[in-house]
Amino acid sequence: MRVRRSLPAFVGAVTLAIGMTAAATATAAAAPAVQKLCGFYRTHSDAYYNHCTSDGSKVLIEIEVPGFNQTRCVGPGVTRIGEAGRVSNAWYIGRTC
Repeated sequence: MRVRRSLPAFVGAVTLAIGMTAAATATAAAAPAVQKLCGFYRTHSDAYYNHCTSDGSKVLIEIEVPGFNQTRCVGPGVTRIGEAGRVSNAWYIGRTC
C-alpha cells in the first residue's frame, strides 16, 4: 500500500524536474538571440550597431550623440559605437563604404 502512494508522487516529481530543466534550457538558448538584433542597441554600459548582412558589405551609419551627429563605417556583425550614456541612436544612411 505504501509503494502505491509514493510511486505516483515520485513520477510526478521526476516529470516536474525534467520540465523545469527543459524550460531553463530553452530560455538559455533564446537569450543570445536578443543580443543579436540588427541595427542599434544598448546594454547598461555600451552602445552597439549590428550590421546584419550575408554579402560582407560595409555601410555608413549616423550616430546621434549630444551636440552633433557623426558618421562611421561599420562592417558585418556587431560594432561598439560608444558609451550607452552618450549615444542616443544610430541608423543606416543608405550608403556603403
